Amino acid sequence: MKQKTILKTFISRFLILLLNFGLVIYSTNMWGSEGKGVISIVIADLTIISFFANIFVGSSMSYFASKYRTEEILPFAYLWSVIVGISVPLLFSFNHASEYSGYLVVLSVLSSLLAANVNLFVGQQNIKMFNLYTVLQQIIHIIFIIIIVYLIRITSVNAYFMAQIGCFGILFLMSAFQVLKRCNVKQISFSKKTGSKLFNYGWKTQLSAFLQFLNNRLSFYFLEYFKGMVSVGVFSVGIAFSEAIWTVSRSLSIVLYADIVNNRNCNEAIEKTKISLRISFLITLLFIIVMLIIPSQLYAMVFGKDFSQTKEIVLYLSPGILAIAVSNIIGYYFAGINKLRILNVKAMIGLIFTVISSFFVIPKWGIRGACIITSVSYCLSSGLLFWRFYQITEFHIHDFILSKAEVHRLAKKILKK
Repeated sequence: MKQKTILKTFISRFLILLLNFGLVIYSTNMWGSEGKGVISIVIADLTIISFFANIFVGSSMSYFASKYRTEEILPFAYLWSVIVGISVPLLFSFNHASEYSGYLVVLSVLSSLLAANVNLFVGQQNIKMFNLYTVLQQIIHIIFIIIIVYLIRITSVNAYFMAQIGCFGILFLMSAFQVLKRCNVKQISFSKKTGSKLFNYGWKTQLSAFLQFLNNRLSFYFLEYFKGMVSVGVFSVGIAFSEAIWTVSRSLSIVLYADIVNNRNCNEAIEKTKISLRISFLITLLFIIVMLIIPSQLYAMVFGKDFSQTKEIVLYLSPGILAIAVSNIIGYYFAGINKLRILNVKAMIGLIFTVISSFFVIPKWGIRGACIITSVSYCLSSGLLFWRFYQITEFHIHDFILSKAEVHRLAKKILKK
C-alpha cells in the first residue's frame, strides 16, 4: 500500500510537471518575455505569501488533524488565510506590480483557503484526494485560460491570473464541501491553546523552507529592479528547467525520508542515503547533458525568439542544479534524523551570499550575473551539507557511481513497477 501511494504521488507530480511546462511554453509564446516576467513576479509574491499563510494552513493542519477535531483547527486556518491574504499583498503593492495587486489579494486568499483543505486531507491520510487536487489545479487552470483567451477574447496577461482565480475558487468550494459535510457547525470554536500550538508548530516548519525559497527566487527581484521585467521572464525559464530536473531528487528524497524515520539502524540509513545520492547525481547529470546538447535555436523555437539565451542560462546554472539535486538527498537525511538546524544554516549561507553579491554583479552582468550568483549560492549551501554529512561518514568517489549490482537491482525494480 505504501509503495502504491509513493508511486501514485510520483505519477501525480510528474503529470503536474508536464502540465507546468505546457503552461510555461504557452505563456512565453502568448505574452513574450515581459508577460512571462510579470507572471513570474506575481507567482513569486504569491509563494512568499503562502509561507506566511502556511503557519496555520500548511503542515500544522496535517500534523494536528489527527490530534484535534476539524472544528477546532479549521476556523484558525480560514481566518488566518483571509488576514494574511489581504494584508501581505497590500504591503507588496507599495513596492512593485501595483497593477496586479488586486489579483494577488484574491489569489492569496483563495490559494490559502484551498491549501487548508488539501493539507487537512493529508493529515487524515487521504492521499488520494491530495494528489487529485494538486493535479486538478493545473488542469482546471489550463481549461480556464482556454475559455478566457479563446471564448471571452481577453488576450492580455490578465487572462492568466483570472484563470487562476477561477481555478482556486472552484477547487476551494469543492474541497470545502467535502470537509464541511463531516463537521458539526455547532462545535466550531476558537481555543487559545489550540491556536498557540498551531502557530508554534507552523512557524518552525516554515522557517527553513522560506529561507531556501528566498535563496531560489531573490534573483527575480534584483533582476526586476536593475534590468526590468523582460530579464525576469528570460531568466525564469532557466529556473523552470532547474526545478523540473529536481523532480527526480525530490521524489527519491520523499522515499528516503519515509525509510529513515522508520529505521533505527544508523548505518543502514547512511547507506540508503548514499544509494539515493548516486541515483540522483547520475540522473541529474544525464538530464543536464541532454539539455546542453539541444541547440539554442530549438529553445527559441519552442519558447519564442526572446528565449534564445535559455541554453546559456542552463549552462551557467548547471553546477548549482547538480549540487542541489544531491544535497536534497542529504537534506532529507538530516530531516529524517531530526537535525533541522543544519538545514537553516545551509539556507542562510546561500541567502546571505545571494543578497550581498546581487548588488554588485546583477547591475553589471544582468541575466548572466544572476545565473552565476544562483549557481554559486547553490554550491555553497550544498557544500555545507556535504561537509556535515561526510563528518559522520567516510567520503568515497564511488558514492557517486552506481555499481553493476545496483544498476541491475534498479532496473529490476523499475521493470517490476
